[in-house]
Amino acid sequence: MAEQRLEEIRKIRFEKAKKLRSLGINPYPSKAPSKPEKISNVVSTLGKEAVVAGRIWSVREHGNCCFADVKDETGKIQLFLQKKKLGEKFKLVDLLDIGDFVWAKGEVIKTKAGEISLDVADHGILTKSIRPIPSTWYGLKDMEERYRQRYIDLLLNDELKDLFKKKTVFWQSMREFLYEKGFLEVETPILENTVGGADANPFVTHHDALDIDLYLRISMGELWQKRLMVAGFEKTFEIGRQFRNEGISHEHLQDYTQMEFYWAYANYEDSMKLVEEMYKYVAKKTFGKLKFKINDFEIDLSKTWKKIDYTKTLLEQTGVDISKAKTDEIKAKLKELKVPFEKKAAKGRLIDALWKSIRKNIAGPAFLVGHPVEVSPLAKRKEDDPDFTERYQVIIAGSEMGNGYSELNDPADQTERFKEQQKMRDEGDKDAQMHDQDFVKALEYGMPPVTGFGVSERLFSFLADKPIRETVLFPLLRPKK
Repeated sequence: MAEQRLEEIRKIRFEKAKKLRSLGINPYPSKAPSKPEKISNVVSTLGKEAVVAGRIWSVREHGNCCFADVKDETGKIQLFLQKKKLGEKFKLVDLLDIGDFVWAKGEVIKTKAGEISLDVADHGILTKSIRPIPSTWYGLKDMEERYRQRYIDLLLNDELKDLFKKKTVFWQSMREFLYEKGFLEVETPILENTVGGADANPFVTHHDALDIDLYLRISMGELWQKRLMVAGFEKTFEIGRQFRNEGISHEHLQDYTQMEFYWAYANYEDSMKLVEEMYKYVAKKTFGKLKFKINDFEIDLSKTWKKIDYTKTLLEQTGVDISKAKTDEIKAKLKELKVPFEKKAAKGRLIDALWKSIRKNIAGPAFLVGHPVEVSPLAKRKEDDPDFTERYQVIIAGSEMGNGYSELNDPADQTERFKEQQKMRDEGDKDAQMHDQDFVKALEYGMPPVTGFGVSERLFSFLADKPIRETVLFPLLRPKK
């Protein structure tokens, strides 16, 4: 019945568009005769003439007069249309529908009912809508349909619109913060011969002109930005899209926005201080507060962020000392905790799976430190304990909200770690890193001490306390059959 009713409405509206053309009126002109003003500004100009444009949200006819509510991005105003004032143009009212875009010119008045309105002296159509806005007759409630028709979802939901305005502020405030700290924004390749900078399965594409397969980047140019440190740049950052061919969850996407910065002559301790300051700045700018409720956790970003040790935390919560435990012992604990893992997984992967099984219990905000070398192929070793690295992760509401470390700049050590990662990859670990010989070559020229850090849009979704797909304008979906 709904489909049948929809087709009836479409047919009627196509006929109205045809009628408009027969009257010499283009139902799809390129612009309004006069430049429209923002409705939010017009409503405060009582007694003055104004021009507005927007979408019709309601129409109420009363004999020789008509009232229509029109909205633009900034607000709503009532149009007051009278036959005695508009003459023959009043007939246009019969050809208008909710959803149409119109323009109107007239004096801003207050009606007897006390509503600010535009006493229309002239008006016209800008776009004739053919499909009715869903809320006017059956609503848009199904989640998948909301994602497929995101433009309607946004049209009907001002709260959702505000969410995406906040997301713009989120990235812009992070950019402002880094500019203020002297960082230079850069752009690095999205298509790569060898992907690096993260443990992730890449998407593969083909370059027709060069006839070569390429990968979509899995990090925000980590190995490229470190090449820039070799080249003499000292503070760089990039905000852009990256791609990982991995599972979908309430906090994982396959293509998403990430920021990474790299800072010469500084280490992970310096980076932690900067990141804590940056998160507080961005949260305050975006949401106007530092206290949040996320996944049933009460999070206060304003307090001093504590440090928690990787090995000690695992020992306390699982009884496994990863500094001494053999692979079989870790596997046994994972089985006990019913955590899935690959039978051929290397020790680093098993340790990471064990950690992720307990991370969800940590509220934060906190810095996780003391990562073993096995899970940190690009981080510098601790001088006093070379089995562990100068790495940290931001933990908020049971999840990782950023990753940073003192960057490995010893080319010999990097080569050995790349070889171990490549061995894992050759044995079937799609997330293991590739052996990037060109990057090692760059390190051989000398890279100064550098700290790097990356954070994705997952942080925004957590602070907004929304599933990450809800914070994406157009989430990826399978084609509709």
